[in-house]
Amino acid sequence: MALSLPHTLQALLFAAGEPMPKKRVLSLLEIPADMLDAAVAELREHLSNTGLALIEANDELELRTDPEASAIVEKLRQSELSRDLGKAGLEALAIILYQDGATRGDVDWVRGVNSTAAIRSLLMRGLVERSTDTADKRRARYTATVDALAHLGISRKEELPNYAEVKAALTSRHAANVEAEPELPAAEPTSV
Repeated sequence: MALSLPHTLQALLFAAGEPMPKKRVLSLLEIPADMLDAAVAELREHLSNTGLALIEANDELELRTDPEASAIVEKLRQSELSRDLGKAGLEALAIILYQDGATRGDVDWVRGVNSTAAIRSLLMRGLVERSTDTADKRRARYTATVDALAHLGISRKEELPNYAEVKAALTSRHAANVEAEPELPAAEPTSV
């Protein structure tokens, strides 16, 4: 049984875990704008009183928790913040620091596992900040904050152990990986 368009949209936004440009949603769902508008309206109605909300800001869509659930969500965040960063969080932070910023894919590639939860924890703690990746505007790029340096007890990232060597190794390994990737054929243009 195939999912309805509003439920497919819900699954897409849930999987993204961050705001998605409407143009990207249209492209992925391969639908016209009027169908997306109808699916957004239906999904918004479906989500009422479920603890989730569909946020529409500018030209982006995002699935978030309902503001009425803010007390319990805040309680969850406080409990997460009271725990140590853990190995995964420290690894992700180190990769971001040694690479002068990284996408989630970069962190996943170095760690060899999905790093979504680790990066989320770093964002919640204010140790990294998210911005648009200049190389590919569809991706987010994470950079360490001043708080991250203070958390580690250093005043600049160059004070990290073996900074120059590790940075050089990561850079050369990344370059070798890019060279080894096969060139993909250009995508066919789609009309929206």
